[in-house]
Amino acid sequence: MFTLASIPNDVCPGAIIRPMSRRLPPLNWLRSFEAAARHLSFTRAANELHMTQAAISQHIKGLESQLSVSLFKRLPQGLVLSDAGLAYLPAIHEAIERLSAATEELFGQGRPKLITIRASLVFFTTWLAPRLARFRALHPNIDLRFTSNIWAGEGYKDADMEIRYGQGGWSGMTSERLTWDELFPVCRPGMFKCSAQLSSLEALSGQTLLHVIGYEEGWGYWLKKTGGSHFDTRAGLQFDTLISALEAAAQGIGIALGRSSLVEDMIARGRLEAPFGPRISTSEAFHLVYSSHHYLHPHAAAFRAWLLDEAGMTHGDSMFDAALG
Repeated sequence: MFTLASIPNDVCPGAIIRPMSRRLPPLNWLRSFEAAARHLSFTRAANELHMTQAAISQHIKGLESQLSVSLFKRLPQGLVLSDAGLAYLPAIHEAIERLSAATEELFGQGRPKLITIRASLVFFTTWLAPRLARFRALHPNIDLRFTSNIWAGEGYKDADMEIRYGQGGWSGMTSERLTWDELFPVCRPGMFKCSAQLSSLEALSGQTLLHVIGYEEGWGYWLKKTGGSHFDTRAGLQFDTLISALEAAAQGIGIALGRSSLVEDMIARGRLEAPFGPRISTSEAFHLVYSSHHYLHPHAAAFRAWLLDEAGMTHGDSMFDAALG
């Protein structure tokens, strides 16, 4: 066993605990590389870091010299990352993000990190909001900011994470599934007063169908799966959010296609009813989405863990109910 007693008398103890020499480039060189790699521009990197373009260029040259590798390819149309630059960037970006987060958390003059979540409005209103009190009870010191989104094309720049609807698998993003839905028609309670009306899909004949733009598995998908592909689904009203279609259905304007994770509470409270089936499973789902390359702040990680736990419990309850049914 190595002990202090085993240190020779002529060796300074301080030399024993001195860190091994590492070939670590200067931090300002790494910051210049990370900014230039993100922007693929020395000029924009210089503007972001409040430096001159010449200084950025010198830092990159110094870094490439120390690493003995080219990090960029200088082409007539601009900069592109070399293979080495592409491999190096994620590690450098994460390291800088971690340093920034740790510095802010430890020395940010008591200002807590505000975690921003972009969330689908219908998911927030019907699924997340009723559960948020549980998160606040567990993490009273974590501050959250919610902003709404509609579809994934709107971007990700202003959020730590996002809740999106779709098939999953977005490029450059980690996505974790939150819902496992079944599709079925929903409408205002009492809209169909005669039980004979509910004996077949013909009950939909002449009814106003409420469509939601952007959902791949909508009325056409449900009717095809249930033998109603002869219905003309082009007519009806269209909405850009599901929450709008569900509210219209609750007001008796027409029939919406409900997703089980989102309408169960509205059915339980008597705002909607599901007059007839069958229920069809959907491969589309809500996902928690965040960058695969960015550092996830501990507060964001805590929200992620809680959200996945809630989703897992909900999924388990749904499977249990289905088994009983």
